[in-house]
Amino acid sequence: MNKVLLIGAGGVGSVVAHKCAMVPEVFGEITLASRTKSKCDAIAAEVKKRTGRDIATAQVDADNPVQTAELIRKTGASLVINVALPYQDLTIMEACLAAGVDYLDTANYEPKDVAKFEYSWQWALQDQWLAAGRSALLGSGFDPGVTNVFTAWALKHHFDEIHTLDIIDVNGGNHGKAFATNFNPEINIREVTAECRHWEDGQFVETAPMSKHQAFTCPDGVGTYEIYRMYHEELESLVKHIPTIKRAQFWMSFSPNYLKHLEVLQNVGMTRIDPVVYNGVEIIPLQFLKAVLPDPGELGQTTKGKTCIGNVITGIKDGKQKAIYIYNICDHEACFAEVGSQAISYTTGVPAMIGAKQMLEGKWRKPGVWNMEQYDPDSFMADLNVHGLPWQYIELTPEQAAGFQVA
Repeated sequence: MNKVLLIGAGGVGSVVAHKCAMVPEVFGEITLASRTKSKCDAIAAEVKKRTGRDIATAQVDADNPVQTAELIRKTGASLVINVALPYQDLTIMEACLAAGVDYLDTANYEPKDVAKFEYSWQWALQDQWLAAGRSALLGSGFDPGVTNVFTAWALKHHFDEIHTLDIIDVNGGNHGKAFATNFNPEINIREVTAECRHWEDGQFVETAPMSKHQAFTCPDGVGTYEIYRMYHEELESLVKHIPTIKRAQFWMSFSPNYLKHLEVLQNVGMTRIDPVVYNGVEIIPLQFLKAVLPDPGELGQTTKGKTCIGNVITGIKDGKQKAIYIYNICDHEACFAEVGSQAISYTTGVPAMIGAKQMLEGKWRKPGVWNMEQYDPDSFMADLNVHGLPWQYIELTPEQAAGFQVA
């Protein structure tokens, strides 16, 4: 019987706990741990109510690799699913090596004191994981994660070479709040305010944050939204592992209301990640802002609408130009009805469960540190259709692809 340890009790952690519990033939004993055990207990109660399954809970400081390794050994887990903060990736990986177990996360490591999204720290551990005979799977969320698998699947089945890749993430949901982020506010705002980088002609090109944008009409009646070019970590691994890519860009939708609030918060210094002294105590403004903003895990109760996330890909097949759009549409209200979550947490949590399932079944498990696109995509793609994230693809003309005319 497979035993897993899930670290992180936010909105994504709740989805992963629910979805693992729904696949008892793969996930035997499940332990959910975080710094605050009461959060784990609340999620466990919801899992019991919705699935009938009991999951264990524990307290752990994921910044402490010795304590984390002790908990891994105590649970008997063979795999740790990390949906804690990206700052904790390296300490949790260290704990996994010490305890001799496999590892999965949904976002790459970043240091606390600088908004720098890179795989370099985790890739540097390759030799250690090879020597230990243990497997680490990086970025098993949606973007990164499913978007990487979409790209690998397209290369396997539709292209001899991929030349351009545009990942487009649209959230057409409305949560009814004056201002809120759909995942961890600290991570969300750090991403959005960082310098934009996109891949072009063999190098990353840097531009001002949110400086390029355009309208995008989603298929299947989801709607038309303004999308903004920004940097996202899957670009780094995809251009490394698929060297024929000439241009790669990431786009995300933002409402005028979100951007207005963000501009004001930046102007008054509330998005700073360096410490300031208040009443003799050092605080990080962005961490304080996180504490006063709505909890993303509670937005599912009010959010209506759909997400539409997919890849516009162009390249060559049998010597001819080809283009496709592959995408998933996810309904916020349907996610809440199933697992008590909004769709942003759902679209991250389901792929984390599927990635863990691939590892536990031995389909995606080899010693070392690996990104999603480095494995055969077919079993993962099949599981997306079974476990709540069905995908579709359409053929495009080169002109449609160039103009993002997918609907």
